[in-house]
Amino acid sequence: MKVLIFGATGMVGQGVLRECLHDPEVELVATVGRTATGVQHPRLQEFLHADMADFSDIEAELAGFDACFFCLGVSSSGMTEADYERVSYGFTVAAGQTLSRLNPGMTFIYVSGSGTDSSGQGRIMWARIKGKTENTLLAMPFKAYMFRPGIIEPLDGIRSKTTVYRIFYGFSKPLLPLLRWALPNQVLSTRQIGLAMLAVARQGWGKRILESRDIRAAARR
Repeated sequence: MKVLIFGATGMVGQGVLRECLHDPEVELVATVGRTATGVQHPRLQEFLHADMADFSDIEAELAGFDACFFCLGVSSSGMTEADYERVSYGFTVAAGQTLSRLNPGMTFIYVSGSGTDSSGQGRIMWARIKGKTENTLLAMPFKAYMFRPGIIEPLDGIRSKTTVYRIFYGFSKPLLPLLRWALPNQVLSTRQIGLAMLAVARQGWGKRILESRDIRAAARR
């Protein structure tokens, strides 16, 4: 299986990249991002690309993949709705449109979030835009799955690039393993998300939108 990862330097993306490189059945992992991951591996190829709204310059490199794990995202904190939509909707849909044309048989997994509003009409800005993004991806020719994790426990030395998240995880680190044990369907680890993506890419899933409970079940495969 050949896998493409967007957002491999983020907290979730780092975990997904790690699990892909640990899986001997993944013959190639390619990342697309503005910065390098800093990871060295014989099965890893990195494409540094500045404009996430236009992939025409690297289209030739994006063909021939079996799965795409789209982990690119930003916090809505302090952002206007227009700016948040430009990143969360615009970048994701641009990638989806390009990849669905180049790889119509691929599996595309998008990291959304718990509480996403599928109606696209709700009052919460981030949830409304995430819902709009999900609906657009689900209408594309490839097989798309939406992952909606809630609280995520970073493992294996992984840290978030977002300051507010780093502060949160710094204070909550001692409690997260306990929370994951007490609330297994609300708290996931970065390992579980990566394993679940690989499982869904290989075997599919019974529904296109996976909440934390589904992601946990998929990871156990």
